[in-house]
Amino acid sequence: MGLKFHIRAGLALAMGIGALCAAEPGKPVLGAPDYEIRLETLSTGFDKKTCWVHARAGALPGNPPKVVLTMQKLLLNSSDVFYELNDMRTDDLGATWSGPVSHPDTLGRRTEANGVEVVACDFWPAWHARSGTLLGIGHTARYKDNKVMHERLRETCYAVYDEATRQWTRWETMAMPDEPRFKSAGAGCVQRVDLPDGDILLPVYFKNPEAKQTSVTVVRCRFDDKRLTYVAHGTELTVPSDRGLGEPSLTQYKGRYYLTMRHDKAGYVSTSDDGLNFSPPKMWTWDDGTELGNYNTQQHWVTHDQGLFLVYTRKGADNDHVFRHRAPLFIGQVDPEKLCVIRSTERILVPNRGARLGNFGVTKVSDQETWVTVTEWMQTNPPKPYDYTIPMKYGSNNAVFASRIIWGSPAAK
Repeated sequence: MGLKFHIRAGLALAMGIGALCAAEPGKPVLGAPDYEIRLETLSTGFDKKTCWVHARAGALPGNPPKVVLTMQKLLLNSSDVFYELNDMRTDDLGATWSGPVSHPDTLGRRTEANGVEVVACDFWPAWHARSGTLLGIGHTARYKDNKVMHERLRETCYAVYDEATRQWTRWETMAMPDEPRFKSAGAGCVQRVDLPDGDILLPVYFKNPEAKQTSVTVVRCRFDDKRLTYVAHGTELTVPSDRGLGEPSLTQYKGRYYLTMRHDKAGYVSTSDDGLNFSPPKMWTWDDGTELGNYNTQQHWVTHDQGLFLVYTRKGADNDHVFRHRAPLFIGQVDPEKLCVIRSTERILVPNRGARLGNFGVTKVSDQETWVTVTEWMQTNPPKPYDYTIPMKYGSNNAVFASRIIWGSPAAK
């Protein structure tokens, strides 16, 4: 780790991946933007002890823009045990990539009292225009004896990328109101919205130690080039079943805010006129009213001036062999009024090769391109969840993918 090398994008992929994507054209809605999908491979292979996860990228403006992708290694014989963040970078729109480069001193684990270790994870870098910085935000996880602690403090964490040195600042945490329900509150795996004045609308999920369900809210934050601070938060949303709501992602489309959320049984969506006060959660469905089939997995937004899209996984795609049906990775256009996915528009962004693809990121690279980045997570279904050879039988090899959405008309946002 830390060794620099270059990889040509678009390496040959097992099982004809390019053909699989091209065979899923979808049917565009009248007035919606046309787009092409180009699936590229940034790296493949793993050491059979750990695997890459959480590939998410941020774009630095320029001609061409520079893209910095962060990811980290997962311990394969345990659940959600992560190590320091690494990054990869391309200055030529993916023709070549450098990295992965490890950042243990600034983005690594830290030791606390009583043998507890804390790590920054579920990280997502995004350009903050007002400060002119690439600001990455995630949350913390805590381990005892290299296992996730059941009762633990969880915070929103953040770090800033220095383009000149290609280094990150030491991750810090954002203070929340000193209330019991915010002792475990974080912005893991979330899309945020940056406002024109530089304030950030940041979705978080949180849980009172005595509560059964986790709740979601949107926090208005302020970033002064170095420090992220809480200003206010909006409606507190939950669903009173299973573990509640989590891993929220936010976007703005035609003056309205849209919030998508994870639940154990289904994905949910909510809307707002001001970005803080949201409607009651509605289960994601197809346009015919039947359930979308996404469950216990995050969803994220692809937003274009001419159309709103959801990226998701779901049941019913010949994928019972994949953990929680987390492959293939789909994109479908959203009806912004009915809050449903239009079935005829569904296309495959990343195909099913046996490994789960549920932890991914979306990056606006330019007005012409949006990238969806993801790794093949090499764990599988019980009774042998840590047997990486099972997903390998279907062709997966811990590939890191960038699925490039090339818009037929510009003005993606």
